[in-house]
Amino acid sequence: MEFTAWFGRLNINEQGEVTDCQPFSKDPDELAERLLAFQESGQNVRLQGIDLRQTASDCGFVELDEEYDVLLRDVCIRAAKSRISSNDTDDVRIIQAVQALDDIDRNVNELSERLLEWYGAYFPELELTGEALASFVTSFGSRANVPAGHPLHEKASGSMGAEISFADEELLRTFASNLCSLYDTRRHIESYIVTGMGSLAPNLSDIAGALLGARLISMAGSLQKLASFPSSTVQVIGAHRALFKHLRSNTPSPKHGIIYNNIIIKNAPWWQRGKLARAFASKISLAARTDLYSGKKNPSIRESMEKKLNAIRAANPSPPKRESKPTGKPGPKGRGRNRKGGRR
Repeated sequence: MEFTAWFGRLNINEQGEVTDCQPFSKDPDELAERLLAFQESGQNVRLQGIDLRQTASDCGFVELDEEYDVLLRDVCIRAAKSRISSNDTDDVRIIQAVQALDDIDRNVNELSERLLEWYGAYFPELELTGEALASFVTSFGSRANVPAGHPLHEKASGSMGAEISFADEELLRTFASNLCSLYDTRRHIESYIVTGMGSLAPNLSDIAGALLGARLISMAGSLQKLASFPSSTVQVIGAHRALFKHLRSNTPSPKHGIIYNNIIIKNAPWWQRGKLARAFASKISLAARTDLYSGKKNPSIRESMEKKLNAIRAANPSPPKRESKPTGKPGPKGRGRNRKGGRR
């Protein structure tokens, strides 16, 4: 029976003895590729009990044991480098960008709240928040620096806030400037994700949107894993808490997960969301598979999705009627008995 080792092909009889050996070339790069294939094939388990070092020497692949060890070490290093470089794929970079976006959002929210409370002691009438507040503090610092023609000049001149010192003003300006840089970085990362998704998953970006599609890939772990999920799993990605609660306590199962953030589901009436989410998830799954195996944009996926969604909306224009439960046992004329106290 023929097996492939990292250095050559071996013929092994039923007694487990090597009867013939055909060595490969000693090119380290070629041997590294063969070593990776050898590890993935599982044949290393079948070759247990065979002295590969002695076999390589007997078939003329190497002359000394030291040569075998040096060559195997070089081949293993090259194989490890090849495997590491192959892990740096486009979807891995998209996942890192999505996670960086989440980190920035968390930090921006905390720092924005801190700036709002901090600067509120000096200008409590200011109703700005978030990036607008950070930009205002960066530009003016003290409320006394707001020019006469500015819309907030009247509020600034009549503010009841405390007077700000020069040291506090400089510190707040630096703090707000760094916060503005985070907002700029966030926009840059979003632009990077949109561009990357356009080449990595054009169909998924067209169906779900670039940012939502990237988040689905991030939650799944890779584009390949997302493509392997059934549409029922895609439908509830991100709703793991509600799903576990459903499995534990028999509560209603979640109708949708993170795909709720798409306007198709978010803006839909409540009685249509379940059906729309199922149809939407099935097209997301189809788009992910198309991107994985083809990589070319297929406009027919979106066209079929629009037809399906419109059919669901047309078939369910109004909420379903809920059956009214009887209040008690029927009376002599078919009416419910009045169980309330008081005069009849």
